[in-house]
Amino acid sequence: MTIQQVLLLLLLWMWLLHPCHTEMLFRRTPDLRPKSFGGRVSGNDGKAIHRQKRGWMWNQFFLLEEYTGSDYQYVGKLHSDQDKGDGSLKYILSGDGAGTLFIIDEKTGDIHATRRIDREEKAFYTLRAQAINRRTLRPVEPESEFVIKIHDINDNEPTFPEEIYTASVPEMSVVGTSVVQVTATDADDPSYGNSARVIYSILQGQPYFSVEPETGIIRTALPNMNRENREQYQVVIQAKDMGGQMGGLSGTTTVNITLTDVNDNPPRFPQSTIHLRIPESSPVGTAIGSIKATDADTGKNAEVEYRIIDGDGTDMFDIVTQKDTQEGIITVRKPLDYETRRLYTLKVEAENTHVDPRFYYLGPFKDTTIVKISVEDVDEPPVFSRSSYLFEVHEDIELGTIIGTVMARDPDSASSPIRFSLDRHTDLDRIFNIHSGNGSIYTSKPLDREISQWHNLSVIAAEINNPKDTTRVPVYVRILDVNDNAPQFAVFYDTFVCENARAGQLIQTISAVDKDDPLGGQKFFFSLAAVNPNFTVQDNEDNTARILTRRNGFSRHEINTYLLPVVISDNDYPIQSSTGTLTIRVCACDSRGNMQSCSAEALLLPAGLSTGALVAILLCIIILLVIVVLFAALKRQRKKEPLILSKEDIRDNIVSYNDEGGGEEDTQAFDIGTLRNPAAIEDKKLRRDIIPETLFVPRRTPSAPDNTDVRDFINQRLKEHDTDPSAPPYDSLATYAYEGNDSIAESLSSLESGTTEGDQNYDYLREWGPRFNKLAEMYGGGESDKDTS
Repeated sequence: MTIQQVLLLLLLWMWLLHPCHTEMLFRRTPDLRPKSFGGRVSGNDGKAIHRQKRGWMWNQFFLLEEYTGSDYQYVGKLHSDQDKGDGSLKYILSGDGAGTLFIIDEKTGDIHATRRIDREEKAFYTLRAQAINRRTLRPVEPESEFVIKIHDINDNEPTFPEEIYTASVPEMSVVGTSVVQVTATDADDPSYGNSARVIYSILQGQPYFSVEPETGIIRTALPNMNRENREQYQVVIQAKDMGGQMGGLSGTTTVNITLTDVNDNPPRFPQSTIHLRIPESSPVGTAIGSIKATDADTGKNAEVEYRIIDGDGTDMFDIVTQKDTQEGIITVRKPLDYETRRLYTLKVEAENTHVDPRFYYLGPFKDTTIVKISVEDVDEPPVFSRSSYLFEVHEDIELGTIIGTVMARDPDSASSPIRFSLDRHTDLDRIFNIHSGNGSIYTSKPLDREISQWHNLSVIAAEINNPKDTTRVPVYVRILDVNDNAPQFAVFYDTFVCENARAGQLIQTISAVDKDDPLGGQKFFFSLAAVNPNFTVQDNEDNTARILTRRNGFSRHEINTYLLPVVISDNDYPIQSSTGTLTIRVCACDSRGNMQSCSAEALLLPAGLSTGALVAILLCIIILLVIVVLFAALKRQRKKEPLILSKEDIRDNIVSYNDEGGGEEDTQAFDIGTLRNPAAIEDKKLRRDIIPETLFVPRRTPSAPDNTDVRDFINQRLKEHDTDPSAPPYDSLATYAYEGNDSIAESLSSLESGTTEGDQNYDYLREWGPRFNKLAEMYGGGESDKDTS
């Protein structure tokens, strides 16, 4: 007997024990007379039990899902007490699935299901039943509503929402640590039996993990699972209904569990001693090398901090942690010297930066190693005794005086001799020089503080054995002041005195300047070079002085300008003085002393012309020269006469056109009437460039009639020119089909030139005299053009 047969028998047994009828009874609501009840239930003694009719009496119908029989599945029966069995009543069914899923026998009221029903699609159906008179079609009973409930069977297995789950749990977790919870659902009716009761079990993943049967929570089952040994686990969970009993349906899912990292491993150096090398010439900050401690952990749990904790080079070297590579970079902290020390020893420690207190028992999370650094000898450049030099010297020292000495040495053990030199880019004027052997700097030109107070030099030191190895040092030379400049007027003074001035009247206040810069400050004294009857100088003792008149009244008609020499001296040693001359004009003034007019201007003009004035004069001269040249060229152009005197002169001239003709049929390209113009040959003109040897009287030729053929016309003119002894040989090219015999120039026709492959030399035309110069130039130019093209 199969499982399905057992379940079917069980459902039938429950059906028989259910306390309700499988038919619905009707009676009319207005009729309250007692009538016989159509439905019967047998009692224990086999006798029919009659019940008193109520209004509407109905019960639920139950239908088993997933029916597999070949006939329609019987649901129940509807019956009215008005049914006499004569077929006068008709039963009508309406509602969910009426007529399609559920059908009713109109005469008997039997209800059948036409197809298999799935409870998971719909758990119950609500229908309405009515009995009507078949003849009158009037209802004999009011419409009644009833429910067909679908009985569940275990036909759905539990399912998980995900086929594959992903979870993680920290490594080294204690037993029972929750990893993830998985939940399966069953579509069967949870209120009916154990069809929807799910129990979880683990099919794969033991002994590392376990699952709670009721909740589906996955937990760790082994202590101290180490990620470094194994990181990925795959667990298969089964969910089974019917409470996990035999015959239940099941479903499975896969859970991929990853052990996440914790800091349970300390860093470790692969070597107890590490050797590094560095040249002694390496500058400060140079990376010597890198060291790295390995850590089996990942992420922040593997982060390491390096430090130098001991050794004889703690002040010479630094170590920096490279975050991206977790390496320790050792760099130079101070300059190295092979001759001073050749080997350094460092003790370097590597320690985790994120330590988990739960794993302190695993030991200290740090490690140490010994780093030995060897300094290599290199040929070092010379080293100066100072980083810079400052020399002070007075500006009046003699040439060749030593102003200071720089010193340098070879730091190598070989101690090579040093040669000194000056960088001339820092001393373009070559004011200083240096002794190549001992580094003494001396003057080669006079010094002048007023021109340059500071000189910034650069001294180069090089080994004699290795001149390419050089070192530079700055040398600052300060020029000290010497009183070698006399004071002068501060500005140019335009001084005037009124004709009506009185004695002791102030006409000008003067001051002075001095290029020198004495330590005690500048002090000037003003006085007259000689006693002057007209003016006097009064020193104000504040580096200024006043010019005063010594008499009343001045006349510009008598003397319109006075020159007053003023002596200005300083108080430094040695005392310097100069004489400045004031030009004082006599002017007419108003009553308030304002100048109205002067007889002459007495301005002190500079001795030379300014640069602007010189430029203006040169421009004027250039413009005049250009005008003269242009005028001469135009005049010369006017004197030059053309070779052809008239447009009407068409004798044997070459006419060049820049356009191409249209062939023999083109009658518009050339005016044929020109060849027939008698006026073109009426006037015989002689050459003006040479003196003819024999003067012949020009012959007049008859004019050609209008109907003359052009070929005959050209032949006639050709014959006339060949026989005319007075025809001058113009320096123009004449093309003939035949020039006659016994010509010393042979044939000049271009008709046969196309057959010549090589270039012809026309230099012999220059040997024929001045008459052929023009022709020689034309052919010579053509050849040159041909070559250049």
